[in-house]
Amino acid sequence: MDRLTRGIDEIIRAAMEEGAFDNLPGAGRPLNLDENPYLDREWQLAYHLLKENGYAPDFIERRQAIEQALAAARERLATTWAWRQRALAAGEDAGLVESQWRAARATFESRVDEINKQIKSYNLKIPNDRFARMALDRNAEVERLVKGD
Repeated sequence: MDRLTRGIDEIIRAAMEEGAFDNLPGAGRPLNLDENPYLDREWQLAYHLLKENGYAPDFIERRQAIEQALAAARERLATTWAWRQRALAAGEDAGLVESQWRAARATFESRVDEINKQIKSYNLKIPNDRFARMALDRNAEVERLVKGD
């Protein structure tokens, strides 16, 4: 945590201890997150109907599909990495183990390339740039796994 964040946390904590947040309007009641104040009024009803019937706007569903595909690809690679570590520790043929790891990594990298194409398509259809998804760096993804981040 950087100094600025620590400083802000300390200020908020001190204000809480002094009771600065006691007796605020709406205290103890759940927040109403159903309405988006930044959404045009004419779209409020459309999004409300979608939500009530179990749907989300297309760009949100596309983003969820991308994140699910990425999580599945990461999980498959992590499983293979864990197997590699166990197999090498158990003294299995290092050449065979490394061959399997290279194949799994190549499959993962290919999947990341596919996901990046989906991200590119998704970014072209979002209603606002704040919803944009950064493309993935294949090598950084593998390094993160190997380092245990």
